[in-house]
Amino acid sequence: MKVHVILTVVLVLAMLGVPVSAADSAEPLNASGALYSQSVDLANEGKYQQALDAADQALALNVPSMNGLIQSNRAGILVMLHRYEEAITAADAAIAVEGNLTSVHSIAWYNKGNALRAQGKIVPAKDAYDKAYALDNTLVPPDMSADVTIIPITPTQKSPLSTGMVLAALGIISCLASRSHKR
Repeated sequence: MKVHVILTVVLVLAMLGVPVSAADSAEPLNASGALYSQSVDLANEGKYQQALDAADQALALNVPSMNGLIQSNRAGILVMLHRYEEAITAADAAIAVEGNLTSVHSIAWYNKGNALRAQGKIVPAKDAYDKAYALDNTLVPPDMSADVTIIPITPTQKSPLSTGMVLAALGIISCLASRSHKR
């Protein structure tokens, strides 16, 4: 009888601990998502250094399901800060994330194209834009016939990530995270 009581107590304690564990593991995801959203908002306001700082804080939380999205966003911010090599590295990191991340990958390719174009690397930029367009035909490549050395990418351009795209991505990531906690 005592064994039965002990097992019941252990089972009840384990059940009480599961929600706490799930809540604890959801906290970095929520914090990362909030910082990512803040980063997008700041970038859309033209506050690129602050946006980069928020993105870096989100990335530092090391939430694997968010890293591709954050890196894709960082690539665009780094382009706006004229830090093209870092932008290419961030875009490559986002592209390297495996999974059905069409929006993340398309934006990363587009931002990589922007960085390459700003460096005057027209052929690789065109290739990156073509890959972005192949994934998302709303990301129309810019006119590459102009001399890009005299057409700077201005800090007034908005991020290609719409608020709807951000919310959709965060919703998908939250669903995936909750599914992995239920297993």
